Formats: sequence, structure tokens, C-alpha cells
Amino acid sequence: MIEPCVSSAEPRFQLDYPINESDFLAAGESASKTKKALQQLGLKPEVVKNSAIIVYEAAMNIVIHATSGRLKVIIVRDEVVIRAEDTGPGIPDIELAMQEGYSTAPHEIREMGFGAGMGLANMKHCSDELIVESEPGVGTILEARIHLGQKESPREIR
Repeated sequence: MIEPCVSSAEPRFQLDYPINESDFLAAGESASKTKKALQQLGLKPEVVKNSAIIVYEAAMNIVIHATSGRLKVIIVRDEVVIRAEDTGPGIPDIELAMQEGYSTAPHEIREMGFGAGMGLANMKHCSDELIVESEPGVGTILEARIHLGQKESPREIR
């Protein structure tokens, strides 16, 4: 059983997106909505950009590789936490999958211009911390964290 890795702290803000196999529109919309929401909260452009990239890459991994999944963007204390959980084939070798250019995307996905093997590498580059847990034949949980500076606290939501 894959154990959750997100902290139990009370979220200050949360977005929740269901993502299904082959739903490319949902992947794009989740990134776009996340970007807009974080901008409205007044977060720094770098944090907004990195969060949107991570959301897009995580959602695309679900769309391409899993049968279904859920993506959450949570602001807890002084960080943005992006958590993706899916049901699918899992990742047999996480270290190999983290290498730039490594891809298990099917040929038809690559023909569409996706599946270049940069998703996990991009998420690692854009986050301060990235945890990937996977069980082959069951699914994957990914959690990326972007730390906010002391002056980076989001505006109060009303």
C-alpha cells in the first residue's frame, strides 16, 4: 500500500482536480486554473510559474500513463504542495524514470508531441522537494513542494 506523504497540517488553500486517462483538456485546464488562482493569491511569479509547470506535467503523466487520478494543489504553512495520485501501471524504476529523456509513453502519444521524457525531470527542477512513490500494477503518488519565503505568504482568502 502506498502511504500518503502530505503533511497533516490544515490547508490554507486547496484546489482539487480529477484527471482521467486520455483527458488532455483536463491537464491543460488544471494548470491554467492553478496559475490564475495562485496569481490571485499574490504569490511571486516564479512560484506561480513553477507550480503551473508541475501541475501540468503531473496531470499529463496521469493522462498518458494512468486510468484515473486526482491532483491537488494545497497551500500549507509556508509552502505550495502539489500532490498527484493515480491508479495505473506504476513506475517500476523511479530512478530511471527521473532521467531526462526517458519515456514509456506509447508511440501514438509521442506522435502527438507528448511523452518526451521530461515530465519528472521538469517537476524536480521546478520544486524544492519532490517525492515519488510507486507500486507497479497499483499506481503512483507524487508530491512536489515549493517553499514560500517569509514574505511570500498568500493573501487572506475571503
